[in-house]
Formats: sequence, C-alpha cells, structure tokens
Amino acid sequence: MLFKEQYEEIKDIAEDIYYHPELGYKETRTKEKVMNYLKKVNPYVDFEEFSTTGFKTTMGNPNGDTHIAFIAELDAVYAPSHMYADKNSGAAHNCGHYTQVAIALALYSHLHKSGATLTNKISFIFVPAEEYLDLDYRDGLIKEGTISHYGGKPEAMKLGVFDDIDLGICVHAIGGEFEKRTVEVNCDLAGFLYKKYTFEGKATHAGFDPFSAKNAYSMSTLFNTAVALGRQQLDEAEHVRINPIVMQSDMSTNVVPNQITVGTDLRTKTVDYLKRTALKLDDAANGSALALQGKVNTHTQMGYLPFVQDRYLSTFVKEAFDETNEIEELLNNNFISAAGDIGDLSYMMPCIQIGYSGFTGTIHGDDFIDVDPEYIYETFPRFLANVLEKMDGNIDKEKLYRKSYAEYEKLIAGIIE
Repeated sequence: MLFKEQYEEIKDIAEDIYYHPELGYKETRTKEKVMNYLKKVNPYVDFEEFSTTGFKTTMGNPNGDTHIAFIAELDAVYAPSHMYADKNSGAAHNCGHYTQVAIALALYSHLHKSGATLTNKISFIFVPAEEYLDLDYRDGLIKEGTISHYGGKPEAMKLGVFDDIDLGICVHAIGGEFEKRTVEVNCDLAGFLYKKYTFEGKATHAGFDPFSAKNAYSMSTLFNTAVALGRQQLDEAEHVRINPIVMQSDMSTNVVPNQITVGTDLRTKTVDYLKRTALKLDDAANGSALALQGKVNTHTQMGYLPFVQDRYLSTFVKEAFDETNEIEELLNNNFISAAGDIGDLSYMMPCIQIGYSGFTGTIHGDDFIDVDPEYIYETFPRFLANVLEKMDGNIDKEKLYRKSYAEYEKLIAGIIE
C-alpha cells in the first residue's frame, strides 16, 4: 500500500525535476529537492556529500554481509531545442534521469516507512554528471582541482564513495515506445573515446595566391572521406559508431583556411577494439594531413568504459519478474551503442542496470516525456522492492568481484596511450 499512498508526492517531485533540469556538477536545485524529501521521510537521515552535488545515504543492517548501492543520476542532457529545455542553460531531462531520482526516493520511503528488516546494507547514491557534455565547464573544474573526472561515477570512485560497496544497481528509461509495461535486463553498452584532430596548413589569399596554400579544411574533408571508406574494415560485431563534426574553425571565403579541428566520439563494444579502432582513426588523420602537405595534432580523451551487466545479479530480477503479474514483458540480452559511466563502475564491481518503459518520444530527442507515470513511480518501484527482497541475505559473495581505483586508473591510462 505504501507505493500507492506516496505515488502523488513522488510523481510531483519527478515532474518538478523534469521542468527544472540542470547540467552535471550544477544540480544544486535538484540536490536540495531530493535531500528535503529524504529529511521529511526520515528526520534522522545522514548524508555523505561528494563531487559538488553528489550525496549518499545508507540504511539497513550496519553489519550486513552485503552492501548494495542503488544509484540515481541527477543531471540532464544539453538539448536546447527540447520542448521543456531551460532557456538559460539549454538543459533538458530527455534521458529520463528525473524518473530514476523519483524511483530511488519511492524505494527509500518504502523501506524506511515499512520498517523492513534488512539483512543487507543499502546505500542510495545520487550521482552528478552522468552525461558526457558541457566539457569546457568541467575542464575548468578539473583545472581548479574541484574534480578529476568528467563523469560523476568515476569521480565518486576516486573519492572512495564506493569503497565499501559490493555491487551496484541502477535503473534507466528504455529508449523507444512499448505497448506493454516492460522491464529490461542484461542490456550491455558501448565504451567510447573522444578524439580531436586539429589540422594545420598554410593560409593565403584564396583568389590571389591559392597555389601556395595548404588547405586545412580540405585535409579534414579528406579525413572524413577516409573514415567513410574505412567503415567496411570495421567488425560489425563491435557495433562501431563514429560521428566526426567540425569543432572549431576560423574561416573566411577569401582566405584558404590554415586550421580546423574535427572531433568525434568513437564507440565500440570492447576495450581492445576501442584501442585498435582509435589507431585506425589516427592513421586516417595523419595520412590526410600528409597527403595535402599539412600537419595534424591529435588529442585523445577517455569517455566511458563498456558496460557488461552482471548476469548473476540479473537472475534476481528475472525471479522477481516471473512472480509479478503487473509487468508484462521482459527484454533480455540486448546490446546498444549508447554509453554510460556505469561501465566504469562495473569495472570495479558487479553492476546491473534495469530498464523500464513508460515513455514517448525519442530518448535524447526534443519530444521525450513519460506517459505512464503510474507504472514508473508506483508499479516499477514495487517491483524493485521485490528484487531487493530476493537479494537480501541470498547473494553469493563468491560470485562477486572487486578491483581497485588504482587498477581502473591504469586501464584508462593504457587506453589513452
């Protein structure tokens, strides 16, 4: 009954966050809204704050054998053309993070008010900056020493927020529309790098003396052509995605351009193929510059690691699904070329991300919004409560794994090099 009783309030909080989106490491209003609700539910709640706007609160058995993290993401996407985008920042909640936050609050409230006796310890971790964007602002935070990572989860990993955690559970809106209420398990995600190529040539008057010029724009065009022609050499099983765009240029029609920067995401299914494909891109850029007697400077920036969901933990979700008559469909073992910093956390410990339907429009698109709030804020949290109940006292820790932040740093350094 608790989920029904709190439904309207949870829905109102979600809608308030939806209509007041904030970009990563700037989620001050969202943080205050969430903390105020948690204080209302539990006046004695304790918070561990981190990474400007992130925070963590723990409940359950303090001596529990297994410590579970339930993770929600606070930030919005940069999408200024979205129908409810913030007019100043361009932020919009068209990835569904606002529903994650509300679902976490519904779960916390249920567990606290029901007086559930938990064998496990559960931490609700509200993480900033999952979306990989607004990079100039984050560069500034890195330069001043406020953060070390663009993504909120790697930053929390560095700060030790997950040091006492055994496994992570996240939830996420499923892209697309569904006739039936649906959950998804074992949907793996790509990893990605961020590549920048600055082509350099020689500027001359385009009418008077184009003959002695070295056209940087032409080099970038040749690079795009090389990337396009090289796609047939890429393994289809790796779901490679490359999307070069012009990042920076100062061009005039009467001057042959001497500099242009092209940037691209590079997404693959595995780390090894990510590194191999990055070398192919570098060769294409170097060859394009050399062909037109120019130069190219290459910058490689780590995005997020691939996410392979933990199949053992997903068995608890499948067990809960088999018992419910409120959710009709289960999707299993898909792969999409989207990425998230849950991939980085899953390198350190086993993680799952449970998908849920209830939306219309295109995820990250201009028309994305929820259309089945009853499912999202009442039925689905009740389903998750059953998943946690299945896990409580039943997780075989021999099937879990643990790696250190130092090991993570070493892996990232190897990819960038």
